[in-house]
Amino acid sequence: MPKFSQASFSKLSTCHPDLQVIFYTVIKYFDCTILEGFRNQADQETAFAHGATQLHWPHGKHNSQPSMAVDVIPYPVDFKDTLRAYYFGGIVMGIAKMLKDEGKITHSLRWGADWNSDTLVRNESFKDSSHFELID
Repeated sequence: MPKFSQASFSKLSTCHPDLQVIFYTVIKYFDCTILEGFRNQADQETAFAHGATQLHWPHGKHNSQPSMAVDVIPYPVDFKDTLRAYYFGGIVMGIAKMLKDEGKITHSLRWGADWNSDTLVRNESFKDSSHFELID
């Protein structure tokens, strides 16, 4: 059974408890790596400069403590395998919906490959398939 590395565990521990519940459930079924939870000002501005986010500090969901966002990718890491990233994102979204319906989490989840949550991933102009964030 997959499990988080110490690095992934440490990054996930900076996130909101709902994100922790979601990804502790996900890891039971799909091996993945936590890339980032909380992002400080320097890290946020670096991400902005590299085009990884469209928001300056402190306006990103990664910028609160606990973080309301997490970046996660299937393991083994292959940033070029977009089809696997989309497959993984669908699994994550399904698990998050199930957990919310069961009352195990209080927030809904939004995915960076489907910002408007219409399930039409091809219509997004900014795709961030590793990004998951909590919404009310």
